[in-house]
Parts: sequence; structure tokens; C-alpha cells
Amino acid sequence: MKNNVKIERTLKGLTQQGLAEIIGVSRQSIVAIEQGKYVPSTVLALKLARCFDKNVDDVFELEEND
Repeated sequence: MKNNVKIERTLKGLTQQGLAEIIGVSRQSIVAIEQGKYVPSTVLALKLARCFDKNVDDVFELEEND
């Protein structure tokens, strides 16, 4: 799954730690999501999208092999 979390986080002026605190996860979780090593749960994806004022589809995108 492709994601734009790092781009959206940067546009909001947030650090990884700051974003983690807002949505209630560890900074390591944000790192793993941004690197594509971890696919967030539906609830977490919704929290991220809401934080960025975006639709989930604007933040996460299914790829052919998903």
C-alpha cells in the first residue's frame, strides 16, 4: 500500500513525534507507516486522514499487488 503520510505530515508542519502524539501511537509507528513497513488499521488510517483534513483515499492508495 502506498501512502502520503510523510508528505501530508510535512505540509502540516508536524514532526513524527508530534503526529504520533496527536493520533495516540508511538513515533516508531509513524516511521514504520511512512516507510511502508506497516499498514495501519482502519481506525488508525481514519485518524491520520482526519488529522490531515483529507479523505483516506487521499492519504492511502492500494497498489496492484495489494
